Amino acid sequence: MVNKLESLRVKELTALLAKILPESSLVNLDNTHLRRLEITIRTHMGQSQAEICAAVGCSKDTARYWMAIAQTEKASSWQEHSVGRPKTVNDQYLNRLKELVTSNPKDYGYAFERWTARWLSQHLAEELGIEISPRHVNRLLKQMGLSTRNQKQVREKQELTNSRGAIAIEDLNPADLSQLKNSPWWLQNKA
Repeated sequence: MVNKLESLRVKELTALLAKILPESSLVNLDNTHLRRLEITIRTHMGQSQAEICAAVGCSKDTARYWMAIAQTEKASSWQEHSVGRPKTVNDQYLNRLKELVTSNPKDYGYAFERWTARWLSQHLAEELGIEISPRHVNRLLKQMGLSTRNQKQVREKQELTNSRGAIAIEDLNPADLSQLKNSPWWLQNKA
């Protein structure tokens, strides 16, 4: 019986949509947009919130929201609203973030020499008006293969350590290590 009711509902909606909307607007609609449209149509048919929830299978909040939209002059906006959380970060933001993190903060009037996620977030919020958390800035940098850590400074520190005469593990010959393990402890310290 449920299948017959469902097919009847689909036929009724299809007939109603064919009268109201041009064919081109129904192409490639996802389930969320179809549900919004159905709530709007059922609202205009005079159904209650409970009836719409039962027929469409949505929450009371969803039905209430789209019923309110359907009763205003924005009723045709069911397809204009994006689905899901709005995306605040765009290509312009990402390009500017990449440009900033690869440049020196002193060029922009800051006293420090290395960007932090917090400072990048604050600078971009002032410059582009898009506010995101420092944690999200780090996430975006990681996705782009970048970091706020200055790789040049890290390499210079490693070179300085190696130039002081310190021996790194990778500098040792494995054959020499095996001989060193077999010698007495006082000879190990002299080597």
